[in-house]
Amino acid sequence: MIYFDNAATTRPTENVISAVTGGLREFGNPSSLHGLGLAAEQKREHAREVIAASLGAAPQEIFFTSCATESSNTAIFGVSKTVGKRKKRIVTTTVEHPSVAVCADTLAAQGFEVIRVAPRADGKFYSEDIISAVDGNTCLVTCMLVNNETGTILPVEEVFPKLKKLYPEVVLHCDCVQGYMKLPIRVKKLGADLISLSAHKIHGPKGIGALYIRKGLHIPSFIVGGGQESGFRSGTESVPLIAGFGAAVEGLMGSISRRWEKVSGLRDRLFELCGQTEGIYINSSRECSPYIASIAVKGLKSEVLLHFLEERGIYVSSGSACSKGKKSSVIAQFGIPDELSDSVLRISFSDENTLSEIDELIIAIKIAQSSLAKIRK
Repeated sequence: MIYFDNAATTRPTENVISAVTGGLREFGNPSSLHGLGLAAEQKREHAREVIAASLGAAPQEIFFTSCATESSNTAIFGVSKTVGKRKKRIVTTTVEHPSVAVCADTLAAQGFEVIRVAPRADGKFYSEDIISAVDGNTCLVTCMLVNNETGTILPVEEVFPKLKKLYPEVVLHCDCVQGYMKLPIRVKKLGADLISLSAHKIHGPKGIGALYIRKGLHIPSFIVGGGQESGFRSGTESVPLIAGFGAAVEGLMGSISRRWEKVSGLRDRLFELCGQTEGIYINSSRECSPYIASIAVKGLKSEVLLHFLEERGIYVSSGSACSKGKKSSVIAQFGIPDELSDSVLRISFSDENTLSEIDELIIAIKIAQSSLAKIRK
């Protein structure tokens, strides 16, 4: 198997699997006062401390959720219920993940003014475009760090600190799912008040995410009941999944630069071979995160090519995994011609991939070009 769909999900590592199974065997409830409960609580808090350390945050600023979608929903709707009572503008971008974009749609239907900043004709985002969209009536700015379809890195580290000086009351949220543990993210440098994270994008288990909430910022409780997560999200915590999340982060700490360098080499090899192959177009650039590369094979439908590759043990995506094969509205925002929009493949790497696997991918695509029916115009 050659797996190039790491932006959708990643293979859990052995240390993560051991952490999850260990959490299942030691089955105590972390709210219980006896020894089993204490052991579970210690596992939970160790993971919280590891994740906090990875961001340069305090453990008290990390709250566990079921996934990054829940984190982003909680953050966005939470701000709408607090600062949003007085200020009715929300600024976001045209390329956000559905977990953010649909929240913005929902709030627009409720009467909020939603401003969606688009990239310019060159496919790039400019900090001044986002900053100029914010005014004194803005309650929230939500902007992803790394786009999940092209790997484009948005200028969050330029925008957020400037906005905080210009508009101290504006709450700043960042979806860091595709950047976390790939880019060096520090909360002070990023300038975000709220950060959404996911475990299964970094070789952790599915079903667990986290939300960073800057100390002093009030977000309403998402689920009420037993008072878990400092009263923010009630419900017995999934210690096995939390332990797996912590183990995933622990296993990647200290290797961000090394992995970035290796994956950059993989991406460069892909671009080199694509450039040598007629009919393959490169949609991403070397300014993007090397973990995600968008290409298009002109004349072949993405879904047909995806299944052709799968039959040969090569796994890629036609875009965001959340789109389930639907035509992406994000691709056009980055200036990718409409004639290529039905032919897009997302190749997403981990440092487990190899140069020889990329060679095999291109060989398989060439075979597809010569054997599959072309798109009829």
